[in-house]
Amino acid sequence: MPSPTVQVQLLFCLRGVSRCQTEVGVLAVCLTHSTCWEKMNRPHSCLSFCWMYFAASGIRAVETANGKYAQKLFSDLFEDYSSALRPVEDTDAVLNVTLQVTLSQIKDMDERNQILTAYLWIRQTWHDAYLTWDRDQYDRLDSIRIPSDLVWRPDIVLYNKADDESSEPVNTNVVLRYDGLITWDSPAITKSSCVVDVTYFPFDSQQCNLTFGSWTYNGNQVDIFNALDSGDLSDFIEDVEWEVHGMPAVKNVISYGCCSEPYPDVTFTLLLKRRSSFYIVNLLIPCVLISFLAPLSFYLPAASGEKVSLGVTILLAMTVFQLMVAEIMPASENVPLIGKYYIATMALITASTALTIMVMNIHFCGAEARPVPHWAKVVILKYMSRILFVYDVGESCLSPRHSQEPEQVTKVYSKLPESNLKTSRNKDLSRKKEVRKLLKNDLGYQGGIPQNTDSYCARYEALTKNIEYIAKCLKDHKATNSKGSEWKKVAKVIDRFFMWIFFAMVFVMTVLIIARAD
Repeated sequence: MPSPTVQVQLLFCLRGVSRCQTEVGVLAVCLTHSTCWEKMNRPHSCLSFCWMYFAASGIRAVETANGKYAQKLFSDLFEDYSSALRPVEDTDAVLNVTLQVTLSQIKDMDERNQILTAYLWIRQTWHDAYLTWDRDQYDRLDSIRIPSDLVWRPDIVLYNKADDESSEPVNTNVVLRYDGLITWDSPAITKSSCVVDVTYFPFDSQQCNLTFGSWTYNGNQVDIFNALDSGDLSDFIEDVEWEVHGMPAVKNVISYGCCSEPYPDVTFTLLLKRRSSFYIVNLLIPCVLISFLAPLSFYLPAASGEKVSLGVTILLAMTVFQLMVAEIMPASENVPLIGKYYIATMALITASTALTIMVMNIHFCGAEARPVPHWAKVVILKYMSRILFVYDVGESCLSPRHSQEPEQVTKVYSKLPESNLKTSRNKDLSRKKEVRKLLKNDLGYQGGIPQNTDSYCARYEALTKNIEYIAKCLKDHKATNSKGSEWKKVAKVIDRFFMWIFFAMVFVMTVLIIARAD
C-alpha cells in the first residue's frame, strides 16, 4: 500500500477535478494494480500514469462536446439559409473574393493546338454575412468543415479555357470560421489556350496566361483580388520539357462592349522556357552533321559517278527532318529557327548538286570541245590551282624525279668499268651495221651506189609520207589528250573551290543559329 502522503496527494487531485468524478473507480483500480504497487519505490510513476489517463479522458470528453455543439451550430446556421443569393446584408455592397493559385504540375503543352494543360490548386476566400456565430455559445467552437455546395460560392471561372467538355468545380469541403470567413480549396486540371511563338524553337520561351474572373457578377457586385503577387510554386513538380521561371499575378478591370459595368479579373502569367537538350540531340546535331556532308560531294572524283547521288541522298535526309519539325509546330506564319536552318541547308545542297552537274559536264569534255580559254588558263589553271593545291595526277611526285634523271644516269655511267663501256659500244656498232645492211638490200645499194634511182625515190617518198602520217596522228592524239586533261583540271579546280566555299557557308550558318539561340 502507498504511504499516507501519496494517498493524500491522490485524493487531493481527485477532489480538484470536478468534471472527472466518474473516473474514481478507474483510479481505484490504478491504485490497487499490482504492477503499480510493485514500484512503490517510484510513486511518481504511478501518479504520472493516472494523470495521463485523466488527460485522455478529458480530450475524449471535449471532442464529444464539440461534436454536439457542431451539430447544434449547423442546425442553427442553415435553418433559414439560402445558397442561391449573394451573402451580403446590403444589396449595394461589394463582396470581395481573394484568389490564390498554386501550380502543382504541367501535364502537357500542345504546341500544335496551342493548349496548356496544368494541374492547379485554387483557393478562394470570402465573407458570408449570414454564417457567423458567437463562440461562447458553442463551447468556443471557432470553425467547422461542411460541403461546399451548401454555401454560396462565387462563379469564378477560367476565361481562356480551351476544354471542349464542361467541367464542374470539385465539390470539396469549405472551412467556415465563426466570423463568416469561408475558405474553399479545390484542385483543378485546366486546359487553357496559349499563344505559342515558335520563332526560336528549340530555344524558345513561352508566356501562357491563366485569367480567372466571375462569369455573371460585375465589379459592383463581386470584386476579385489576388492574394499574392504571383502564383505559388513551392509545391511544383519539375517538368521534363519546360522550366518555370515565374508566375506573376496582375489584376485587370475590363469593360466589355456588351455591358457598361466593369468586370475585374486576375491574370496569372506562366513564364516557361523549353529544355532544348532533347531537340539538340535528335534534330539539330544530325542536321549539322548532314549539312557538313554536302560540301564533300565536291571532293569526290567526277569519274566515280556518285557525286549527284550523294547530293540527292543528303537532300532527302534533310526533307525527312523538315517533316518531323513540321509535325510538331503549329501551322503559323512564324517559321521556327531550326526550320530556317533546314531550309537554308536544303538550298545549299540543291545548289551544290546543280554545280556538281555543271562540273561533271566540264570534266567529261572530250576532243570535240573547244580549247580552254586563255583567261581560264591564267585564272583557274595558273593561280587558283596553286592557291587550292590542285595538281595533275602524279604531277607533284613525278616532276622533281624527272629533273634528277640526267644526273643519276651520269653518275651510273661514271661508276661503270671501262670494259663494260667498250662492250656496250661494240654492241651499238654491230646493230648500226645490221641496220645499214638491211637498208642497202631494201633500197638497192651495192657498194654504196644505188642501182635504181627512181625506185629509191619512190620508196623514200612513201616512207616519208607514212612517217609524216604517223607523226601527225601522234600529234593530234597528244593535242586531244592535252585538251581533255586541261578541262579535267579546270573541273577539279572548280570542285575544290566550291568545296571550301560551301564549307564556309555551312559553318557560318551554324554559328548564326547558335548565336541567335543565345
